[in-house]
Amino acid sequence: MSDRPLRIAALAALFAVAPVLAADYTQAPGSKLQFTSSYQEEAFSGTFPGFATSMTFDPAQLASSRLDVVIPLASATTGNEDYDPEMRGNAFFDAKKFPQARYTATKFRALGGNRFAADGTLNLHGINKPVTLTFTWTPGAKPVLDGKAAVNRLDFGVGSGEWNDTSLIPNGVVVTTHVVFMPKAAAAAPAAKPAAKPAAKAK
Repeated sequence: MSDRPLRIAALAALFAVAPVLAADYTQAPGSKLQFTSSYQEEAFSGTFPGFATSMTFDPAQLASSRLDVVIPLASATTGNEDYDPEMRGNAFFDAKKFPQARYTATKFRALGGNRFAADGTLNLHGINKPVTLTFTWTPGAKPVLDGKAAVNRLDFGVGSGEWNDTSLIPNGVVVTTHVVFMPKAAAAAPAAKPAAKPAAKAK
């Protein structure tokens, strides 16, 4: 009697119990990381050019999902020539000493529909604190994450001296992000070389 049916059954059982892994994504063009605050009750916003996001995510496999965001601080800008040097300087980001911040999350919660929460850790100014990012996930060939988080700047020592005064700048800062993703495999694939032009015929 052939043992082929047994081998087929064993193979089917292996696939049945094998874990389904979340997909790996990297940030694509069109992404933005922004913060909003106010100075003497006058609202202002800024961005973090050059931030980089990688994510492993599947709404059906939250246990194996993870998020990693690297945020350069020396390029942070509000577009205001008076604000930017102060913000990057010793009293706030101290970007020369702490050139980047980093947000990582390995715990995710479903909030219903396409809404989720990432309970992660922000490393900023040499300090680690928990920060929750709530976000929507729009699936597709290039999935999109739209998220929002509240960060208390004084928890990270951002704003020393007179800038501790929350009547000048509130403690709470709102951070929003719009991240367009592409599969890591596609990002790593080498670009196709253009076809070589045929050699000109000798006259």
